[in-house]
Amino acid sequence: MKAKVFADTSAMTREEWLKYRTMGIGGSDVSVIAGINPYRSVFQLWLEKTGQTEPCENGNECTHFGTVLEPIVKQEFTERTGIAVSEPKYIFQHPDYPFMFANLDGVVNVDGEECIFEAKTASVYKQNEWNTGVPPEYMLQIQHYMAVTGLKKTYIAALIGGNHFVYKTVERDDEMIAEIIEMERRFWEENVLGGEEPVPDGSEGTTSWLNEQYSESNGESIELPEETISICDEYEDISEQIEALSAEKDALGNRLKAMLKNNETGLAGKYKVSWKTVNSSRFDSTRFKAENPELYGKYVKQSSSRRFGISGGAT
Repeated sequence: MKAKVFADTSAMTREEWLKYRTMGIGGSDVSVIAGINPYRSVFQLWLEKTGQTEPCENGNECTHFGTVLEPIVKQEFTERTGIAVSEPKYIFQHPDYPFMFANLDGVVNVDGEECIFEAKTASVYKQNEWNTGVPPEYMLQIQHYMAVTGLKKTYIAALIGGNHFVYKTVERDDEMIAEIIEMERRFWEENVLGGEEPVPDGSEGTTSWLNEQYSESNGESIELPEETISICDEYEDISEQIEALSAEKDALGNRLKAMLKNNETGLAGKYKVSWKTVNSSRFDSTRFKAENPELYGKYVKQSSSRRFGISGGAT
């Protein structure tokens, strides 16, 4: 292994370990920087790495049980393959890019070759992704680890839905690694060290973060920078394209419905077209309010959100 040892984790508290994570970019950070992590925003990551907020594990039931079940995944991998997994108690550091860290789940030795081991747990809804390969956020993570360590291969094992076990072998991809290093370098040098706020992307994580961070408007109006005009122009152009494509899609759907008539499904080569009757029950809140205004008022819950829009661009 070519990596340097940055820190010994054998006696670290959880708080200390989280603090060390802010000193560089770890494997689970890569998908956030790439904008494909639905749970975390690059803004959140930037705030943590620059010390503006306390480091957060983004913990929930899934991450909790992922930690709890990690030893089980390792044990199952060993039982199925005969390959023992050792757990290095270190945070590793890239010898040439000191901002790149790796905290490995394990290391295995296969026919004299040292390889990385990574354990995952996943929802049953992720099974199709695992059936066809490794989910992209985990592919970025393990390629990052191979970049840091210099190792050529990773064994990644996953327990899916609590009852389906898979493991896969992933080879080092130097082309992908070069892209990862450049992406991380820009984030670290420009955003973390340079203090430049990241440009918002279209990820779910960024959308959620902005909605939570600025949940209420203050009623004030401000002058926006000059670049806003070109952003608004592009936003309106894309909106028009989406509207036009949506109309085309609806027209094609209506042609298919006209072909089906009262039939539920239709076959055409590799395609199966369906138009099924779906029964649903809905609560008539308007009628209930009219007939039981006091009871309605007792249980109604007010909510607020911010509505985004652009006006004044059309000529």
